[in-house]
Amino acid sequence: MKQRTLTGLAVFALAAAVLSGIGNIESRADVVPAVAKETGSAEPVKPAPAEFAHITSCAIGGDGQIAVDGVMEGSWSDPAFYDNYLYLFELKPYEDDLTGRSDYIGWITKGDALSFRVPLNLGTEEDRLYSKFVVAVFDGEQYTQVSNTAYVTNPEAVAKNRDAYRTAQNKKGLLIETTPGMVADAFELGVNHVNVNIPFNRLLGSGIDYTYDGKTYHFNKDLVSTYDTVIRRMSEKSMTVTAILLNDWNDSTPQLLYPGVTKQPAGKALYYGFNASTPEGYETIKAIASFLAERYGSMASPYGKVSNWVIGNEVNNQYWNYMGEMGLDQYVKEYERAFRIFYTAIKSTNQNDRLFFSTDYYWNSASPDGPYSYPARQFIDRFADLAGAGGPMDWGLAYHPYPVPMTEPEFWDDDQSGKVTGDINTPILNLKNLQVLTDHMQEAQMRQADGAVRHIILSEQGFTSTSATRGEDQNLQAAAIAYAYYIIDSNPYIDAFIMSRQVDAPPEVAASQSYGLWKCDMGKPNDIVPTVRKKSWEVYKNIDIRTRTLETTEFAKAIIGIQNWSDVIPNFKWKRQESGR
Repeated sequence: MKQRTLTGLAVFALAAAVLSGIGNIESRADVVPAVAKETGSAEPVKPAPAEFAHITSCAIGGDGQIAVDGVMEGSWSDPAFYDNYLYLFELKPYEDDLTGRSDYIGWITKGDALSFRVPLNLGTEEDRLYSKFVVAVFDGEQYTQVSNTAYVTNPEAVAKNRDAYRTAQNKKGLLIETTPGMVADAFELGVNHVNVNIPFNRLLGSGIDYTYDGKTYHFNKDLVSTYDTVIRRMSEKSMTVTAILLNDWNDSTPQLLYPGVTKQPAGKALYYGFNASTPEGYETIKAIASFLAERYGSMASPYGKVSNWVIGNEVNNQYWNYMGEMGLDQYVKEYERAFRIFYTAIKSTNQNDRLFFSTDYYWNSASPDGPYSYPARQFIDRFADLAGAGGPMDWGLAYHPYPVPMTEPEFWDDDQSGKVTGDINTPILNLKNLQVLTDHMQEAQMRQADGAVRHIILSEQGFTSTSATRGEDQNLQAAAIAYAYYIIDSNPYIDAFIMSRQVDAPPEVAASQSYGLWKCDMGKPNDIVPTVRKKSWEVYKNIDIRTRTLETTEFAKAIIGIQNWSDVIPNFKWKRQESGR
């Protein structure tokens, strides 16, 4: 075997590079790396790169530059095949590799500190706020990635709105009807958390022009005005507003749909996943998300303030987030890709807003509904892994712990179904075994980068007053609501308990899912018209009032079969008051 040596051209190129200075530049057209070739008839086999550039930090600095720093691991690649430099590449969120790329944005000499500084270019067509960065080596023909992929982890550093997070006075929440009388009713109930569903795919239109990163987008003024009124009205009542962003089918917005996805028949998919895998999808998502964040970004905004953003609904089940047949890893990868765009757009506008994704309660089992579903635990854990690998985000979880089945209100006997157990392997996780969720989220691998437990909200659950087997029973519904609220109010890791719903919906009533605190007019099946309050209305109103709570819920003990709430609820909030009665 002949000895591998650098050719004269390679030595000259490397020497020229040293003489010209080492640093970060946008182009090194003056230095063309050259790699030795083995002489003789047999072409040697090129070894894989031996080094790994571990990017440990990718953040916006005070100088408006993006600082990409890290450490080297492994050994240097064979200089007979790879040159003496490390190159920094920028990829857009929809790009996954360096095939055909040569447009590096920075370089260093091997052996120097792994550190790059590149302009952020905020607000321009070259904006790097959403980009991801990788380090590569060059073999004379192509660049090969030798690092992890890193996104900017502190988009909030450039946020215009720096209002403190709107912390609610209690955990009591409700999906309310938006007529003036029902908003006043929610205020009388003492509700501090409310949900608003926003159909992302219908926001584009005309009437409002919005420029983002050098491009102008047009929004549906009539629809946006409707949300202005609703969100403003709730904000004026000091409610913490949670916006749930949904992507329904719309022929006029194909860029929001994952490539190859077609409209699904009724019963197969209700909503669709957000497409961030194409340039058009990425551009549209970030613009709409930024528009919403800016419009509802401040408590001083004339349009109201949104504090929480839930991206999709029960996204571990494709019935609510359809993207076509794919395994868990690919599905979570595509969802996380879109989620990070929302995260960056919203946090770079509103520093202290919180972002969540929601799952159903099928913890270690797949939902029987929809064509493709994944156990919630697997989805959550895989999302945490992917999000951590790309750069930490302070994401939160919006969980939906309905009773089993949803057509019966009591959950305290759900363990008798065999589907609800007290350990991490439980098939279903709901209010009966809620501590399994909060215990899991306290584990080290699930926490935020600063070690804090992630924010958890229970953003949707309901308890029917019309049992599938026993007919109407308002006391049973009220007892379930009392027990459920006491559980979450005594759990320090749950921020909010948002019930579905304020008023019964006729289609749900017909399916024995009368979740409202009000009855509805069943003679108007296409509308939600409140008629009379149920027993549960009074219970929910008084549940967190110190002088009324225990008296109001006394009736529920006999229904549940307990002597004291503190006997079945760890760290019961009102234990001292209960024992003193």
